[in-house]
Amino acid sequence: MFREMRRKDREISINDAREILTKACYGVLSTMSENGYPYGVPVNYVFYNGYIYFHSAKEGHKIDNIKNNSKVSFSIVGSEEVLPDQFTTDYESVVAFGDAEEVYELEKGEALLEIIKKYSPEFIEKGGKYIETLGSKTAVLKIDIKHLSGKSRR
Repeated sequence: MFREMRRKDREISINDAREILTKACYGVLSTMSENGYPYGVPVNYVFYNGYIYFHSAKEGHKIDNIKNNSKVSFSIVGSEEVLPDQFTTDYESVVAFGDAEEVYELEKGEALLEIIKKYSPEFIEKGGKYIETLGSKTAVLKIDIKHLSGKSRR
């Protein structure tokens, strides 16, 4: 169902891919518009309990696309370093394919708290209050990963 990586010499282990996914700051969520065009948008996210969670407004382009077609891809670039004298770049990257769906109640609250822990670890208590205040205006979606791969040039 999913293509094999062409550059096997650059393929990294699933554990390494998960570690990069855990550490990276943002990812690009790609969905398919109803008009047949792909739509890629950068999002903050957290990799938690084997799922990718991200928050969103309750309506908009990505939400409409996911409601129409839940199949998504998610890509991140961990570290990178341009090597100008060698005309190349050292990098590590991860691509995930899966199905996205909105989550609610307990799972939504847990995911929002994990996002706060990742991006605002010094402000957990304040973040909890933020969730209580604005959580009802926020959608949280998760990607159930069906295929994960990682690649690097180091």
